[in-house]
Amino acid sequence: MLWTATEAAAATGGEARGDWHASGVSIDTRTLEPGDLFVALKVARDGHEFVGQALQKGAAAALVSHIPPGLDADAPLLIVADVQSALEALGKAARARTEARVIAVTGSVGKTSTKEMLVQMLGDQGRVHASVASYNNQWGVPLTLARMPRETDFAVIEIGMNHPGEIAPLARQARPHVAMITTVAAAHLEAFDSIDDIAVEKAAILEGLETGGIAVLNADIDQFAILRDKAGAVGATCIDFGERAANYRLDDVTVQGEATVAKATVKGAPMVFKIATAGRHFAMNGLGALAVCDALGADPALSVLSLGRWSPYRGRGVREQIRLDPAEPDKVLTLLDDAYNANPTSMAAALAVLDGSDVGTGRRIAILGDMKELGANATDLHADLARLPALQNADLVLTVGPLMRALHNALPPHVRGGHFDSSDALLAELKGRFGSADTVLVKGSLSMNLGQVVDAIRKMGHGTHRFETQDNE
Repeated sequence: MLWTATEAAAATGGEARGDWHASGVSIDTRTLEPGDLFVALKVARDGHEFVGQALQKGAAAALVSHIPPGLDADAPLLIVADVQSALEALGKAARARTEARVIAVTGSVGKTSTKEMLVQMLGDQGRVHASVASYNNQWGVPLTLARMPRETDFAVIEIGMNHPGEIAPLARQARPHVAMITTVAAAHLEAFDSIDDIAVEKAAILEGLETGGIAVLNADIDQFAILRDKAGAVGATCIDFGERAANYRLDDVTVQGEATVAKATVKGAPMVFKIATAGRHFAMNGLGALAVCDALGADPALSVLSLGRWSPYRGRGVREQIRLDPAEPDKVLTLLDDAYNANPTSMAAALAVLDGSDVGTGRRIAILGDMKELGANATDLHADLARLPALQNADLVLTVGPLMRALHNALPPHVRGGHFDSSDALLAELKGRFGSADTVLVKGSLSMNLGQVVDAIRKMGHGTHRFETQDNE
């Protein structure tokens, strides 16, 4: 039992109708489970339109600001003045009643992957509650908190932003004991004047820290001083990680096949850890996650072992093998699915993974879609990707979207695999472009719909093997 009618009414100041109890909280009838409290948010559409459907699917009750027409007189409800505010109040009440150690994670790149690393690592040492997928915004954070069981030992809350002023209120709802900033990069520049301004917004996560809280910060970024100064201003203990770090220093990273092995110096002592996927950026975030676990008092040796079993979600760098010809089971196409999001920093990291892949007789192929929300310099930032050594070593680059035309034009002619206005246009010409020994990276912002290109490549196969050691994106 997560919420009784009496508890939810007390938390929100609302009026409970019926004596109900909820075992979960949902904002979407498509994923609602019997026993959930359905929250009628106004997001893409007004959730009040779906209250009847939610109750028919077995919702315990519905959180509403008015009674939708057509409901039975005895329909179980929680009536409040404002649904969004009530969801936030429910989240704050859930946070207040638990003794869980809370971690908040933000960053321009890598926050979801790092959150999932922490879930893997801490889940082997206690009961973990965490954000689903990328539920990190003004409704995702309070929803995650409202879903938190009383008996939680560790809570991992992802916090994101698109505009100034978004992070601090969410951090104050989460009230973390430890806050981690993975990195600061050129993302959402459309809403900010500079990367320094993005750093200031990311640093606002520290405003939510509990008294005596700990800030885990990336020492390698140019804006580290902004983050460190904010930690000092709020009275937080600062733990840094990275190649220039004093606390958790990354000394060496080696990609060995489908794994990444890192050597680090932690508080003056050597440490070696492994991640079951290729990528230097995963080693960096893994080191930061180890610092978080240590700050929480988790067993460091067990944390290292657990990290070694983590692998990324679909859309965030997962590697799969696609058998194109059933008569030749040993000949496979390798797919790097990184189609969930993109900015210049994450694009460079993904291309480095492609560049480091052992392709044998095959080709390194990149399918790259527009990077969104980069502001006035967006065209230049796309063209600048052509200067990356990893992209210069590619055999073929297919570009998708109006902004990526700048990259297409900047590439050497022999690398240009074609430019397409949309993922639909590429799909129409996808067949026959790949060989069974090729390695294909697919990356772009979510709105470019490159996920359908990934799915089309998967469907070319006769059996797919995904490199992973756990159920995971």
